[in-house]
Amino acid sequence: METESEPYVRLASLRQLHQVMADMNTARSLADTLQTVADGAVNALGYEMACVNLVRPDGDLVVAAFSGNSAAEALITGRAGSRDSWDRRLNMGERWGDLVFIPHTEGWVLDDDDVPQWYTDGPAPRFEDEWHPSDRLFAPMYTPGVSGGSSGELLGVISVDRPRNGRRPGAWGREALQMYAFQAAIAISNARLRANMQRALVRLEREQQALRASEESFRQAFEYAPSGMAIAEMGGDQHGRILRTNDALCRLLGRPASAMRRYSFSDLVHPEDIGTLLRTSAEGGRAELRLGRRDGTYVWVSLRNSVVADAADGPRFLLTHVEDIEERKRRELQLAHRASHDSLTGLPNSAELRSRLSARLCRRPAHSGELESLDAAYGHPAFDGPAGHGFDFTPGAGEAYDGYDHHVHTAAPEDDHDDGTKGLAVLFCDLDGFKSINDRFGHNAGDAVLIEVARRLSRQVRDGDTVARLGGDEFVILADGLGRADAQDLAVRLRNEIIQPIRAEGRAVRVGASFGIGWAHCGMTADEVLKSADERMYVEKRSRPKQHRRAG
Repeated sequence: METESEPYVRLASLRQLHQVMADMNTARSLADTLQTVADGAVNALGYEMACVNLVRPDGDLVVAAFSGNSAAEALITGRAGSRDSWDRRLNMGERWGDLVFIPHTEGWVLDDDDVPQWYTDGPAPRFEDEWHPSDRLFAPMYTPGVSGGSSGELLGVISVDRPRNGRRPGAWGREALQMYAFQAAIAISNARLRANMQRALVRLEREQQALRASEESFRQAFEYAPSGMAIAEMGGDQHGRILRTNDALCRLLGRPASAMRRYSFSDLVHPEDIGTLLRTSAEGGRAELRLGRRDGTYVWVSLRNSVVADAADGPRFLLTHVEDIEERKRRELQLAHRASHDSLTGLPNSAELRSRLSARLCRRPAHSGELESLDAAYGHPAFDGPAGHGFDFTPGAGEAYDGYDHHVHTAAPEDDHDDGTKGLAVLFCDLDGFKSINDRFGHNAGDAVLIEVARRLSRQVRDGDTVARLGGDEFVILADGLGRADAQDLAVRLRNEIIQPIRAEGRAVRVGASFGIGWAHCGMTADEVLKSADERMYVEKRSRPKQHRRAG
């Protein structure tokens, strides 16, 4: 039985969350940013209602944006709650990282205070983690520091209600909401900063008589901005050369201001990100790329350009805003890994397996003429990709090159004999006797067996081959460049490795394994390839006496 420590995260949901975060940073105004934050909590995080409470200059929090319920929005938007009442809330309940959860058994004391709220009643929870209508979940937002983090002043609070699945959020849901509040704080701070900078630029254009005062206002906004800022030349031979930087950017890159003036951003950007920098419009563009620190390391930043124009001469300088997004990138990679890998064994999961397999296949099979010409031109197929990072194949025997889309066609050996063709073998593995281990010794023992089987399979394959857990006690191995005999030898080696005793819950247990060998070739879908290997596995399982299917 498959045991998941966290809920399965669909790649579509992950992409939607990333898109909402991008939308927050591209909203045209502070009001649009606040509404985007509220809408994103509903559309991407799976809550029925969300409210953004923003700290006012007097310290109280006003309901600045609401999403999910028009009646509630009309009732409480624009109303304010005292800072004392909000501090009381944020110091109650349970701490989930930076989040605050107040269960209905404690939150009833808050029903009559001055914080605007939308209240509905409901039955008592039927199971432990069921959401109650009176449960409260708050995600505080803090002003970001130079290197990220949430140690600044309170900027506001996102409150959410009614998860669509009816349950309190699990580990991934909490992490996602916490990361979302972190990014929302950056987006709101940036929106305020952009508004201040835009007002400063308008004053520069409209108030020529007050030029000195306007320059001082701009200097203050530039020098004391919480994130990195730079001014660079625009046009001419020195286009892009950095003229001035603020302290935040110097600290971020570990370089003094005097040294920064010797560079342009193209000198500092990671070599792999040069193309991204060049595609960023000089007249106001945005890019995410890596900049080099003085110690030789790189940091992920969000780089945004704005044009500083002269009334007489037109565009003169580029004002570049540099935001540290290293923490967000790290969390994105973690979330992407969780979405594509099995939480128990750490192997690629079913979705990742199908993605890797589909990347090798197209709907048009290779023609025999192509095969013959490419065999002569390229020789045997080769693999040049690191384990766990996808495939990078060169054309070879049994493969053909499509001159229109640069796709290398995959072909399979003949069914009845080994004709020397090398192809992409798909080995479908089903454990024999695994259910009895779960039934006799419990699921912890079963999990230990699955983890050890995954380790043994991974140890026996080559670098570049893929071992994935399809689900339950089923595993799939993708091994390219094998002939029919090679694939059969691999299945024997893997079976012999699996049947060795396994220590689980203090005892030695054994499982057997049945293998089916399928072959991937263009013209098939990933599901068709897996189904073929699965069917061959069941033929192999039925062909052996029951007593020989497992080791004991």
